[in-house]
Amino acid sequence: MVHRRGFLGKSMVLATGWGLFSNTWAQVLNINDAINKSGRQRMLSQRLAKAYMQLGQAIDVERSKKILDLSLSLFEKQLAELRAFAPNTDNKLVLAEMEKAWQGYKQVLLGKSPNQQDARNIMTLSEEILALAQTSTVQLEKYSGSAAGQLVNLSGRQRMAKFYQAQQWGVAPADAAGKLEQARKEFVAAMQTLSDAPGDTARIHDELTLAQQQWLFFDAALHQNGDSMNRQRNATNVATTSERILEVMDGVTGLYQQLA
Repeated sequence: MVHRRGFLGKSMVLATGWGLFSNTWAQVLNINDAINKSGRQRMLSQRLAKAYMQLGQAIDVERSKKILDLSLSLFEKQLAELRAFAPNTDNKLVLAEMEKAWQGYKQVLLGKSPNQQDARNIMTLSEEILALAQTSTVQLEKYSGSAAGQLVNLSGRQRMAKFYQAQQWGVAPADAAGKLEQARKEFVAAMQTLSDAPGDTARIHDELTLAQQQWLFFDAALHQNGDSMNRQRNATNVATTSERILEVMDGVTGLYQQLA
């Protein structure tokens, strides 16, 4: 196996200067922290696939390398933390299954330079990890029994970008367009739920407004087509705007967590 970490770097903070996902916690602090991290695992499964698709098409290469490295490190770190915290047998079993699936996913991500054959496998594996992370998150929400816990759980924008980039590369499954549209609807509905949530602070409201503004750019990029030059530009716009939304929404998730 050709290990790619040598040229990807190991920083836990993006070189763009964002403080996103900084390595500040060594363990799960409480149930809402667990829900936050479990929901983030779901997002990371899609972000990894998106970064892989972008690297295979030479889209925003340096940032995509950093995103892949950061996401790999953070997923593995949080998986270990969640397994140590797991509050009941059911959750332990799901996380054990996720560990096995993760080893296979990681091997394909790191095995060799991005290529279309492996990319098709990554599309399948990323959905398997997503389903397991979803199950784990729902288990933790049920265990918490709190509305705050439900608000902490939000995902979808990375999945949309993953499907878009896979379509551009010709490696998307036959049902990709439908899944992209489903993810789009789920994201819009989730944003509406958060906007309508009672108890939102002024800061949360401002951050959600900013996320909505970024969403307009992202959604426009998803629906643009054109010649090869325009497609490359649109794919880059999808790559960058999905990260901007992610930055804002990760901060919003933290703010909701503090309300618990």
